[in-house]
Amino acid sequence: MSQPVIGVIGGSGLYEIKELTDIQEMVLDTPFGAPSDGYITGVLDGVKMVFLPRHGRGHRLLPSEVNYRANIYGMKKLGVQQIISVSAVGSMKEEIVPGHIVIPDQFFDRTQGRRASTFFGDGVVGHIQFADPVCGDLSQVLFEAATEVGATVHKGGTYICIEGPNFSTRAESNIYRSWGVDIIGMTNLPEARLAREAEICYATVALATDYDCWHSEHEDVSVEAVIAIIQQNVATARDIIRAAVKRLSGTRGCACGEALKFSIMTHKELISETTRQKLAVLMGKYL
Repeated sequence: MSQPVIGVIGGSGLYEIKELTDIQEMVLDTPFGAPSDGYITGVLDGVKMVFLPRHGRGHRLLPSEVNYRANIYGMKKLGVQQIISVSAVGSMKEEIVPGHIVIPDQFFDRTQGRRASTFFGDGVVGHIQFADPVCGDLSQVLFEAATEVGATVHKGGTYICIEGPNFSTRAESNIYRSWGVDIIGMTNLPEARLAREAEICYATVALATDYDCWHSEHEDVSVEAVIAIIQQNVATARDIIRAAVKRLSGTRGCACGEALKFSIMTHKELISETTRQKLAVLMGKYL
């Protein structure tokens, strides 16, 4: 059985995993530009890991400035098969109290088309299945890990992804709630979509930090309030990651590893050598 390589993309407040050993930093160039930062590779309890701070160390990148394609490409190049996304979110449901953890199973895209959201193009057309946008197996492991470490965790739910960087207006927040979404964030799309195209399992540990601005009995979301909750939640997120990696093996039973098998429409003989080389890391076995 091959040893798994687990990727972690850290969101607001999670800029490192202190428990890693054998640490090295890998600065990668990609055909899609520069990733958010150098990749930190190491070992956590005997499991190989790759960590990347989504917004860069020091939190330098807006959600719409993150180079999601480069970030996922780099993970694939480093051999990552499963990505744990750690993300701060607002709660859109009374029962999801700030400080709780959510493992969402659906996404709703309200970004504004500014983000490069596919590896396809340049003469290659493909369409992935995305009805179930997270890996069910990895999500289950994260739920079990969160339960094990004593977190209050909600399994399933819809994450609505907005463009940002501003928080919602009160009207927007109430309309989103009327749609039945559970949490709101700014980063998991197109990240999850690109991970699927790269045939990497993807699941989210969402850290609820606030009630956005819909809740009449709570203060409106602010950076100050978010940071206060994040400081509490980041330690829990690290515990969840540590408990999760112990449960992950080198054998994947899900379909994520073959997501592109029947997805590429373009005839192979029509794909240029330049495009083949650009996409070799991601889908070379199909080209």
